[in-house]
Amino acid sequence: MKEQIIKILGEIRPEFDFAQDGVDFIEEGMLDSFDVVTIVSDLEDAFGVVIDGMAILPENFSSVEKIEELVNNSKKR
Repeated sequence: MKEQIIKILGEIRPEFDFAQDGVDFIEEGMLDSFDVVTIVSDLEDAFGVVIDGMAILPENFSSVEKIEELVNNSKKR
């Protein structure tokens, strides 16, 4: 799953290395609110889940691990 998340992020913002550890994607300006909307849609399609709108918070998109946790906690379609 981690590799697929990194691939999705890289397709949206190819100028950044999302595989690096210890970087907060939101704080560092690697992702913005428009990117998050696209990411949610791509994650839902890729993993067959429905991400709750209440879970679309910056802290849930701050790292690959947080995004993976978000997907794992989302309802399956």
